[in-house]
Amino acid sequence: MVLMFRVRKKPIFQRDVLGAAVLHVRSGRAISRTTLAKELGISPSTSGQYVDRLIAEQLLNESGTNQGPMGRPRRLLKTRSEAGWFAGVEFSAQRLQAVGVDFSGRVVSTVALPLPVEVKAEMVIQAIVESVLKLAESMRGPLLSVGLGVPGLVDPQAGVGIHFTFIPDWRQIPVVERVTQKLGVPVILQGSLRVIALAERWFGLGHDLNHYVILGPRSGFGIAMVQEGRVVEGARHAAGEVGLWPWPLGGAKGSTQELHHVLSASATWRRLAGVPPETPLPEDLRLALAELGSMQGPVWEAVCEDFARVVGCVQLLTDTELLILHGPLTELGVRFCESIVEAVCGLFPSLQATPPKLVPSELGGDAGALGAASLAMESWAPV
Repeated sequence: MVLMFRVRKKPIFQRDVLGAAVLHVRSGRAISRTTLAKELGISPSTSGQYVDRLIAEQLLNESGTNQGPMGRPRRLLKTRSEAGWFAGVEFSAQRLQAVGVDFSGRVVSTVALPLPVEVKAEMVIQAIVESVLKLAESMRGPLLSVGLGVPGLVDPQAGVGIHFTFIPDWRQIPVVERVTQKLGVPVILQGSLRVIALAERWFGLGHDLNHYVILGPRSGFGIAMVQEGRVVEGARHAAGEVGLWPWPLGGAKGSTQELHHVLSASATWRRLAGVPPETPLPEDLRLALAELGSMQGPVWEAVCEDFARVVGCVQLLTDTELLILHGPLTELGVRFCESIVEAVCGLFPSLQATPPKLVPSELGGDAGALGAASLAMESWAPV
């Protein structure tokens, strides 16, 4: 696992080094002072000074021994789970999920809140605050930071939700400012699929990968790309907005149809179920999709072929190691992913020798909240 932050060695950046040291110990990449020095690219004596400070601040423990094949036994470094906790919150137009993780990165508490059919931006802000306060009832130590996974276009530096199609008044919302005022702790914002990429790094299939892509057909359709261990944002924070591609991909003059209109999770369910586009969604979309996972025939093949056109283009664009399917369509199972890859090979002759690897995520519905908590963990550093 490659962490987001590159450690600088000048004293002025000591806080960054301390934060990175905690991340390496939490991830398991550094289990001793020696291995931590190697991960940070600093001398063992300097690493030892940082460790001593983190132990004094009761953020790390050093105990026990680990006998390697050669040399003296090494004392083991671990984070103190009770040192504090991080909240992660992610939402769509239908629901909000929140998780609380302790200082060692273990999930302790979860909260799920449904959102009204005609949800407004102010309702979302209130639900975020409510969910964090609910998490606090089960957590130990102080709340250190809150990570937010926000759908649509976002500006992480400004802490603003720019636009989300499925909440009409969600435009230029100063989310970080509003939530910080309510909770009084640092709040960090990132796009929903990008925080899901972090969830896969800490809790899922991306743990040992430097290149992977999150495929996210949910309320809309987007992707998040990790390259060289870093989440790609783009010059205008809009990298991965493939749902805005014209559909069909060749386009049609005068057409306003976009990819997310056809390949979102809800649109895909309606196509597979053979119901009109205006049909209301089932109360449990995941369960309804799971019931369709064994279907066969022309409709299944047409849906898989449409997804294959997107997956093939993304693979050629990113040359990624792994594509991870997220959202309700994971309920269609491994066969859905295998059918898409088979269709890719038929549509893209250049990919037949090295077809993309597409798998459903194992993280479930909490993935976005887990990713938001991961964002909080990665962004936090000792004062």
